[in-house]
Amino acid sequence: MSGSLFVQHLFNAVTLGSLYGLIAIGYTMVYGILRLINFAHGEVFMLGAYFVFFGISLFHLPWGVAVIGSIAVSSLCGIFVDRIAYKPLRSAPRISALISAIGVSFLIQNLAIVIFGGIPRPVARPDWLVQVMKVGEVRIIPLAIVVPLVTLALVLGLLWIVYRTKPGLAMRAISKDIETTRLMGVSVNKIIAFTFGLGSALAAASGIMWALRYPQIQPFMGLVPGLKAFIAAVFGGIGSIQGAVIGGMLLGLIEIMAVAFFPQLSGYRDAFAFVLLIIILLLKPTGLMGEKLEDKI
Repeated sequence: MSGSLFVQHLFNAVTLGSLYGLIAIGYTMVYGILRLINFAHGEVFMLGAYFVFFGISLFHLPWGVAVIGSIAVSSLCGIFVDRIAYKPLRSAPRISALISAIGVSFLIQNLAIVIFGGIPRPVARPDWLVQVMKVGEVRIIPLAIVVPLVTLALVLGLLWIVYRTKPGLAMRAISKDIETTRLMGVSVNKIIAFTFGLGSALAAASGIMWALRYPQIQPFMGLVPGLKAFIAAVFGGIGSIQGAVIGGMLLGLIEIMAVAFFPQLSGYRDAFAFVLLIIILLLKPTGLMGEKLEDKI
């Protein structure tokens, strides 16, 4: 493989890994607080892409306004999902919340088919994001640079919220001991809703960038990226924001580079993530940066 081709694959790997990492953060935030895998997270990813599409095509909003509106509405959708599907089950056995999460995922998928239609739709992309640039023998599009930079900015903003604000302090306290935090006067349900909203906003941002990178949207577009992001969260250490990002990056690197070096394995690309999940669960169940978390009652 030539050096220029390797650099191009590296850009693709970093772009894909950034998207996986951004989605994985939502999984890891909710799990860190509730010990719950929010399987509807991939559907919020899908909704983010659709909201931009219809904001532009139906309401003729400028692209930037449509993106901001989509992230805001997707965040509200995440809070609504928590309110109707998870909040009533706070004190129920965890298996009940897990079943509810799977049910909400199927519900949103099928509602999307009814409301948006099952036919894949093409996504209009701003010209400046997809105009090919040539640097030496390397040909890349600005989107391959913009996606990692936006991801970095969003992750830094999230870390600032988690470690430098009162809601972030409450989130960390709930992740350690939810009952003691409640006794200290913290509105636990509001903080949990805030967490869902924040994670959903990041999922929507990732969904928008995914639709720009792979310009087609359909109701099941969040299924495979959502599963892979979950694997990235487990790989990095579920419960760790930094681990989710690192896990996403490594998963993207493994996927792209394995196919680049062994093109005959391209048909098995999706299988790499699931094989990685099995290996991680067997060798290091807490992931690269995760800590052993006690179950909550």
